[in-house]
Amino acid sequence: MQPASHRRMADIHTLKDLRRLVGTFYQRVRADELLAPVFAARIPADHWPAHLDTITRFWAAAVLNQPAGYRGNPGAKHLPLPIEAAHFTRWLALFGQTVDELFAGDKAEEIKVRAGRMGEMFQAKIAAARTDGMMPLL
Repeated sequence: MQPASHRRMADIHTLKDLRRLVGTFYQRVRADELLAPVFAARIPADHWPAHLDTITRFWAAAVLNQPAGYRGNPGAKHLPLPIEAAHFTRWLALFGQTVDELFAGDKAEEIKVRAGRMGEMFQAKIAAARTDGMMPLL
């Protein structure tokens, strides 16, 4: 048997893989000095299991093309948050690091690309909303 450092990491293939990724990632988010306060202010501790399930279902639909029952508008949920470019940069760095530590392959690369595109879209929508006066500047 090869040491863990020499084993080839598996790609993201199943809902179980996504649960592992999402759970590990959000543990890091909840411990991060920049990101944790944003999440703590919006998601009570007892709501985290439901939040993680929602995020897992979102990624299952997006990356695995599984009808995982995700319904929602993630862009709209982010509009009122007190977040800036630094938050997105940190979120994406932690996300990419977590993916790279747990998985390797086409789906692992795809999920990082999709996360980056979502971050760009969210930032653009937030900037437009703030500029148009749809929400107060934070």
